[in-house]
Amino acid sequence: MSIWGKIIGGTAGFALGGPLGALLGTAAGHVVDRLHAKGSLESARQGGSYKGPWGNGGGGTGDADPRQVAFATGVIVLAAKMAKVDGHVTRDEINAFKRAFNVQPHEMPEVGRIFDQARTSADGYEPYARQLAVLFAGERAMLEDILEALFQIALADGALHPAEQAYLRNIARIFGFADIEFDRVHQGNIHPQDCDPYGQIGMPRDASNDDLKAAYRKLIRENHPDTLIAKGMPEEFVTLATEKMARINAAWDQISKERNMR
Repeated sequence: MSIWGKIIGGTAGFALGGPLGALLGTAAGHVVDRLHAKGSLESARQGGSYKGPWGNGGGGTGDADPRQVAFATGVIVLAAKMAKVDGHVTRDEINAFKRAFNVQPHEMPEVGRIFDQARTSADGYEPYARQLAVLFAGERAMLEDILEALFQIALADGALHPAEQAYLRNIARIFGFADIEFDRVHQGNIHPQDCDPYGQIGMPRDASNDDLKAAYRKLIRENHPDTLIAKGMPEEFVTLATEKMARINAAWDQISKERNMR
């Protein structure tokens, strides 16, 4: 079962705890209440479908790594809160989410229920961002990938609106990123073809060849999809990690050619 089929289960929420776990528990409870009211709980348990604004499909529960649950749920919740910033959710944003994070049609209701629960909640986004910052403390690549995911969703309609940019910058600060680090992610997503290769490696232009090589190798180790999955990234997000690796490698290739490095 995929991560999307697992996170709606109440047990996943209990294992996670905190504001993310509480929201998962509420979303799961609402599903059970609706199914009881319709007399269709047993049907759903046996593979029946639920129809919602995000599509048709059945629910699912199961054991999952709390860090994987946190990563996936955190992206959904922060994306939902971001949708409140610009006032609405577009079909482009939903389709981008489905493509980027390998959400199958029958899994969209699980994602949609959590998204809608987060969007309608009066709670701010800061407690969720802080929980992710604590869960992935010391794992900057993981936190950066959550930020990357939010950028992709925000850009799905073709533009990054000022309110969305301010929202993303504040999340980056909660995650512990300096403004220069946010600007690197921002540039990599807005104008990847015009990126400063040194900025993408995180080094100044006057850095030595040895320092550049060390920084590049460190980024490759930290951002390799297998490394990220071992640290808690769900496999459904591997496309995101692969795209980021491609950007790092492209930056390194440009630097290598400029300096005639082998």
